[in-house]
Amino acid sequence: MKIRLGGITSNSVVDGPGLRTVVFFQGCPRHCPGCHNEELLTLEGGREISLEEAQQEIAATISPITKGITFSGGDPLLQKEGLYELLKSLRQAYPGLDFWVFTGYQFEELQDLPLLELVDVLVDGPFRQELRDWDLAFRGSSNQRIIDLSKTRHQGRLVEWQSPFL
Repeated sequence: MKIRLGGITSNSVVDGPGLRTVVFFQGCPRHCPGCHNEELLTLEGGREISLEEAQQEIAATISPITKGITFSGGDPLLQKEGLYELLKSLRQAYPGLDFWVFTGYQFEELQDLPLLELVDVLVDGPFRQELRDWDLAFRGSSNQRIIDLSKTRHQGRLVEWQSPFL
């Protein structure tokens, strides 16, 4: 299976708590005005690689102080089958890391997707320029939610993530 990625970066501190590897999926149909990752919008951009190549590139970014892996874009859920397979293998290889996914979809549209069982935190909702707030942690506009999927599954209701540092 192949996926189209815009890039992989290490040691990010803006895409979730702690030092993180970020996997940027290519392609997003929303084209939100003011998008932070405009170069990732086209489906033709980036590069197509196998899941094995992606796993190797991600592995090269993991260090003893890496806290987690974030999947962003574009929108990673445009390639949900590839994302699911990548999450399965990375969850097995790195059980101590947490996994975040950013998407323009709402949790309510996605809640039955099996891949969410492998995700710790979901940042949902499209970016809305008129709701931009520079003071928000890990999101660009106030309509976006940071959902603690681990607690949501356990409690059977939507639970928003709370930073342990605030």
